[in-house]
Amino acid sequence: MPYDASYAQYIDHSVLKPETTKATLKKFCEEAKAYHFASVAVNPYNIPYVVEQLKGSGVLAGAAIGFPLGATTKLVKVTEAREALENGAGEVDMVINIGALKDRDLDYVRDEIQAVVDVCHPHISVKVILEISALTDEEIVIASKLAAEAGADWVKTSTGFSAGGATIEGVRLMREAVDGRCQIKAATGINNRQIADAFLAEGVRRFGTSKGIKIVEDVE
Repeated sequence: MPYDASYAQYIDHSVLKPETTKATLKKFCEEAKAYHFASVAVNPYNIPYVVEQLKGSGVLAGAAIGFPLGATTKLVKVTEAREALENGAGEVDMVINIGALKDRDLDYVRDEIQAVVDVCHPHISVKVILEISALTDEEIVIASKLAAEAGADWVKTSTGFSAGGATIEGVRLMREAVDGRCQIKAATGINNRQIADAFLAEGVRRFGTSKGIKIVEDVE
């Protein structure tokens, strides 16, 4: 199939490795502007530079919060989110506290998400990263419901820094659990158009990937 610009709206062009330099950030921003991707997803330190690079383009700067482990405290995540907002971020993607979820400290998990949502709304949207490869099916459902209850805009499969990534089965569990209250983002392993199409058919409306150009151009 040929180049299809309609896929660009689904792409969060992700550049999150710790060794990322300004030269790499600039390259990703130029690509995002050229292809009209939804956002460029980066670590909070890089938000001011990326915001400047994307100015006037309509492409958002997305900040990763509590990334990639999710094990920082609620105060740290709230502070990161607030600073990202002040620095011009258009979205944040926060990692849940996975250990707290597994310990069934569900009030903490919900309250932490709610605290970040309270900082960000109504100005910018919040995506909640579940890291589904680390969770049981039951935990995926519980975490998705907690995110929806806390007012998150999106639930997201993965960070890209764990053992696995997005799966169709995981997305189905997430979609059924949020029951229309959140949108779904799939990340990690969305490397070509065929894979993207499979997830789009399951209701996914954003992809965290560094392979957005390959998806738009339909190349392996």
